[in-house]
Formats: sequence, C-alpha cells, structure tokens
Amino acid sequence: MKKIAFLAAVAAVALYSCGGSEVKPEFKDEVDSLAYELGVAQSEGLKQYMTMQLGVDSTQIDEFIKGMKEGSLNEADPKKDAFYKGIEVGKQIQQMNKGLTNQVYGDDSTKSVKVGNLLAGIIAGLKGTANETAEAAGQKFEALLEPIRTKNLEKEFGDNKKAGEKYLEENKKKEGVVTLPSGVQYKVLTKGTGALPTDSSVVKVNYEGKLIDGTKFDSSYDRNQPLEVNMATPRVIPGWVEVLKLMPAGSVWEVTIPQEQAYGSQNQGQIKPFSTLIFKMEVLK
Repeated sequence: MKKIAFLAAVAAVALYSCGGSEVKPEFKDEVDSLAYELGVAQSEGLKQYMTMQLGVDSTQIDEFIKGMKEGSLNEADPKKDAFYKGIEVGKQIQQMNKGLTNQVYGDDSTKSVKVGNLLAGIIAGLKGTANETAEAAGQKFEALLEPIRTKNLEKEFGDNKKAGEKYLEENKKKEGVVTLPSGVQYKVLTKGTGALPTDSSVVKVNYEGKLIDGTKFDSSYDRNQPLEVNMATPRVIPGWVEVLKLMPAGSVWEVTIPQEQAYGSQNQGQIKPFSTLIFKMEVLK
C-alpha cells in the first residue's frame, strides 16, 4: 500500500516536459546508494502504474520522465502545481463528457456532447460568474436530461408501453374491475371489514407482483415476511399508496398499475422501463 501511495505522488506531476530524460546519479556515501536502489526498486511498479492506471503510452516514456524531472528536481511552484492539477482534472472532465454523451446519444458514435460547454459551465461556477447556484443548475440539468433519457428508453422499451396500454384497455372491461382516475385498476378478491389506514398508519401487506406476461418478480408470501408500509412516508410506488388508502384491513385485491404509477422509465432489473405491473395485495392490519 505504501508503494502505491508513493507512486501516485510521483506520477501526479508527470505532465510537463523539460530537458533530457537522463539523470546521472552521484554516489558519495551509502545514503546516495540507498536512494538509488529505492528508485530502481520502485521503477517496475511505476511502469505498471504509468501504463495501466494513467494510460500513458509506453512509447512516450521519455516525455513522462521529463515531466517527472520537472516535478521532482525543481523548487515547488504553486502556479505550476495548480496547472498540473488542472490538467488532471481536465482529463476527468473528458471522461465526464463521454459519460454524458452516452446518456444523451447512446450507441450513436457519430454524435457527442460539446466538451467546451461542460468546461464553460464548470469555469463559470468556479469563478462565481454563473447566474445560478450549483444546486439550481443540478435541478435544471435533471429536468433537461429526463425527457432525453425517456426518449432514448422509449426507442428501446417502447413495446413495453404499448403492451401495457393494451392490457389495461382489455382488463378494465372485465367483470368486477374498477378503474381509478389515475388509471390504476383493482378487483376485490376478498372484502375486508377492518379499518381503513390513516395518513399515520403502519400497514402490513402481503403481496405478489407479476408482469403482464405472468412473470413473477417479487413475493412476500415466498419470503414469509409481510411488508410494513408507513403511510406517513410510504416509500412504495404511487399506485400502491393510492390503493392502500382504499383497502380496509382484511382486504385482498388484484391491482393492476400502469407504468406511470409504477416505475415509469426506471429500469428495475426484471421490471423493465414502462412496465405495467399486476399485484395480489393483502392488507393484514
């Protein structure tokens, strides 16, 4: 661990080039030899760090060494130090921009987000010239990204959406099915006679969840462990919150929840974006 920390400190300044790539050792006493031997001992690990962690091409070793000399032999210069570190952050900005490009354009390699715009925003924030706070910008970013993300997901998972809409349209015609204004549908299997939950109730629920093709994705019955839902802070999908408020204790309902009242564009493993969900829900108390 100490070796890696030392190498990281050395490699962090390997950005500038000056002079040649050779340094002649001076041996006057055993301490000089000590330092030299430590250098040789560190070299193999540094070579691996240089190529594998920093991504420096091994054919550019002379330039790398020039940068090392600049950082290790010259007196500390705060301006140069800040410049070196700025270059390192600039590389991270490149990677951030690649990640954003992937979110926006997916696998379309012909398009990319302009890294200059990302950089301009960062600089404006650092220098205090942006006309908004970082928090406000983050909220605006999410608001701008969400429709782009949704559009891309619809290209890939649009069939889920259409299949769910078709299922809901057919299901609402079945005997005993009630459709709420939100689009959530339910059918009473067992009529409960207990109390309705209040906004401060803790409700125990047994449930089984399925996709419209019949695939079971979750079941508290299988775990023999009912779910407790605190109605003050439910932390369940909106469709659940809506129907739980209508279910007296002892109720067993079949509930069909449109994707908008479930996970929407989120990918939840077995539950793909825009999936309509079917639950058997049993309110225990």
